[in-house]
Amino acid sequence: MKKTFLYLGLVALLSACYSPEPFEAEESGESAVSGQTSKIGKMFHVNSTNQTCNPSVSNDVENYPASMLWLNFKGTMAVNAPDSIYTTTTRIQHDRLTVSDTAGDVKWYLMIDKDKGEVQFQDPEWSTHGGFIVSLRGKRAEGENDILDYGIFAVRMADKKKFWFYDKGITETATPHLWVDPSARPDSAASDTTVKGFFGTDKVRLTYVSDKDEIVFVDYADGGVKNAKKLKKPSGRSKWSIDSPLISPDGNFVVYNMKDGESVWEAYIQELSDNSTPVKIERVAGMVSDPAQPHWFEFNGRLFVLWAEFTGSQMLNKADLMEESAQDGSVGRTVMREIRLAADAPSDLAFEWVDDMREIAPVPMTGGRSPDGKFLATGTNPAYLLKLP
Repeated sequence: MKKTFLYLGLVALLSACYSPEPFEAEESGESAVSGQTSKIGKMFHVNSTNQTCNPSVSNDVENYPASMLWLNFKGTMAVNAPDSIYTTTTRIQHDRLTVSDTAGDVKWYLMIDKDKGEVQFQDPEWSTHGGFIVSLRGKRAEGENDILDYGIFAVRMADKKKFWFYDKGITETATPHLWVDPSARPDSAASDTTVKGFFGTDKVRLTYVSDKDEIVFVDYADGGVKNAKKLKKPSGRSKWSIDSPLISPDGNFVVYNMKDGESVWEAYIQELSDNSTPVKIERVAGMVSDPAQPHWFEFNGRLFVLWAEFTGSQMLNKADLMEESAQDGSVGRTVMREIRLAADAPSDLAFEWVDDMREIAPVPMTGGRSPDGKFLATGTNPAYLLKLP
């Protein structure tokens, strides 16, 4: 097991939040949120006075429209609390998962269970199925005061029940993602101790990054953990780190970054197969940088890869994206490109770019695009939701 030291500052969180230095949160902030309209759409702050980690746009536009999942830092949060339990001032970083909308209203949340020794959450991501979120949970390692041991769990949005894939033994930088058959309809009356009972199907797939920096793929309809597979890393990148593999809507591929430190990165697509070959998303003329934080986006039967590009040396935005001066591409941009995938096919037929890239917004947005295509999300210092025109 790889144990990770917990620093009380931000040092241990850099890989998740992409911040090179601690964020100085303000002590007070507004609770009301207003958007700023410009030619690129309408930009909304998300938790504007505080660092906002791991942005993930809502994958459930029916129950959580115009919303984003995120992880708090510590300090005062600029959101409208739904009840007395969700206090907006906290001294504990990453103590809750929050879904809030463009009005700053908290629509859903999950707190750490202190009674069970939980210390923090890490790397939450909306599942491909809108009814589930996957995340890491850190507890103090047995007999240790400053070391955390992580597990991976899924939480069901409807009732906040948890399903544990791993209770311990997972690295802090695992960045898990979850695919669930989109036709699944969970039954709250069914047993929640089995995959099929909890998710309403056994067609469930999990990816995460191991402590040996390999993508692990678990198919719960094909043997589960005992038949877990490890994907081959790109050639010549054995010492680079893997970041945020995200499963495609069909459950057969992942897209992810490889990083050499915080200032050099590349993006790859790879089939979820133990003999698959990673395919690099090449940087071509007109691109500002290599693709950063790539996501899948499916719309009307068409599949796209969406990514951010940055003009700076890191996957990080410190500019105020509400200002039109930052909306001219000077900070970066968000683009997408249509793609066709074919699982279990020869490498030359496995995927095909359909068209050229198209710029979606002249600002970098790292948290994905909502299924209805209306919103982009991004996070860190601070976070935003952009309603596209």
